[in-house]
Amino acid sequence: MHEDGNGGRRDAERDASAGSAPQGVDHEFLALERELTYFLRRARANSGEMAREVHPDLEPSAYGLLARLEECGAQRATELAGYIGVGKATMSRQLRALEELGFVGREPDPADGRAWLVSLTERGREDFRRVRDARRARYVRQLAGWDRREVAELARLLHQLNAGAE
Repeated sequence: MHEDGNGGRRDAERDASAGSAPQGVDHEFLALERELTYFLRRARANSGEMAREVHPDLEPSAYGLLARLEECGAQRATELAGYIGVGKATMSRQLRALEELGFVGREPDPADGRAWLVSLTERGREDFRRVRDARRARYVRQLAGWDRREVAELARLLHQLNAGAE
């Protein structure tokens, strides 16, 4: 039996809901919904933990911003807001907090002098990579019993799911 992070028993939830599916419901999609709900709940909790590992004052969403900047390099705040799915005011507040902590910096956009590009500082890059590398090491430990082809297949299927959602 697995704890779900909220004090519940994951297997008990699965067993209880397995027999309560309405007639005509596609059981495979019901199982998918249940597992995705569990996965997303854990992902949100992990995101908060990872943000706090970077710095105790970071909001959970800040980790995603750092990841995006690490992956894509300097971007406008409006691009980041669109990617994360928040408004300009929320993004501005989050970036201001990251800037005050020394994780991001701003510089004028050479393509448009009225706009600013946000990028990771050296400190931001180092602290983010330290936490990201520790997270990847946890994945390796968690999936140690999996065949590498299974890990690759899971990554492929998650990519396919994410691509279909965009």
